[in-house]
Amino acid sequence: MSGHHIDDSAENASEHTVNLSVVIPAHNEERVIEETVRSFVTILRNEGITHELLIVNDNSVDSTQDVLSELCRQLPTVRYINNRGSRGFGEAVKCGLNNFNGECVAIVMADGSDDPNDLVRFFRKWSEGYDCVFGDRFNKNSEIVDYPWPKLCLNRLGNNLIRFLFLISYRDVSNAFKLYSRNVATDLYPLQSSGFNLTVEMPLKSIVKNYTYAVVPNNWYNRNAGRSKWKINETLSEYLVVVWKCWLEKFINRKNASRHH
Repeated sequence: MSGHHIDDSAENASEHTVNLSVVIPAHNEERVIEETVRSFVTILRNEGITHELLIVNDNSVDSTQDVLSELCRQLPTVRYINNRGSRGFGEAVKCGLNNFNGECVAIVMADGSDDPNDLVRFFRKWSEGYDCVFGDRFNKNSEIVDYPWPKLCLNRLGNNLIRFLFLISYRDVSNAFKLYSRNVATDLYPLQSSGFNLTVEMPLKSIVKNYTYAVVPNNWYNRNAGRSKWKINETLSEYLVVVWKCWLEKFINRKNASRHH
């Protein structure tokens, strides 16, 4: 997996075995990134989970990088790299996937919308032997706070379409909060998405490739500082393209499998 450059000034993670890597893409998140990082580090440390937090500074023009430098100095399990390529959520995540050290990797938002306690439950579920663990914000045991209704409507329509096309019961495919074994994350390449549609491409490819997955309820909280990077026009175009490509891959795989029987 190549194509991204590591920032030479970034802090290096310790050399001990890392069970869990947490990739956090961050673009202009100076107001929230410290609280997000500290909350995850505290929970993972208290739970005794050997971890690293790998924050990808995605071409920020505010003081995000300065905040990250200070966090790396204070917290030994935190490091950051700069995404030298094109800006975008998907590009930043792929940069992180090129550089993580853990046996599994979780993708977490920088804005504090994801609950650190949920990550612990994801990791415990993965430890049972699943290849992937996917979050479900719409489970009866999940808590959602201030989810914008236009986004919610598009979310439900899009996820129901995906369920129909792929004949799956999982109803929150577009949820960014997911965890993958290292071998799965490697096998998903090449990843084509550059934006938030990567959150759909990765789980659908995992499902098409028949990796095992567990679905775990997770909470979601709307950001209280900074600006959302999510754009509706991206949902209407790039999401549909990646869903179509994954469906074609599923169809081709099924056709090839039938030839071998």
